[in-house]
Amino acid sequence: MPIVARLEELPNQGKKLVTVAGQEILLVNQKGTIYAVENECPHQGAPMAGAVLKESYLACPRHGYRFELKDGSCREHPEFTLKTWPVRVENDEIIIDLA
Repeated sequence: MPIVARLEELPNQGKKLVTVAGQEILLVNQKGTIYAVENECPHQGAPMAGAVLKESYLACPRHGYRFELKDGSCREHPEFTLKTWPVRVENDEIIIDLA
């Protein structure tokens, strides 16, 4: 499981784009909980790095589809799910489980 960033690189309510194994992954710090999601909206491919971070979701910058950070689900459009990965933090290092 790769170390992809340090906590200090991801401020509260912040986002950071990283590339892991050739894939762009967006890290999100939502009030101290770190999430890892794909950087491409499953609806029309808009970059989620430009998404608006709200209470518990990211709103796509193109059409506003709201994807839950915890599981990538979209309540209004359940046919679209944003891929997510498990994250853990050890010694202030952010680690993603790509399996």
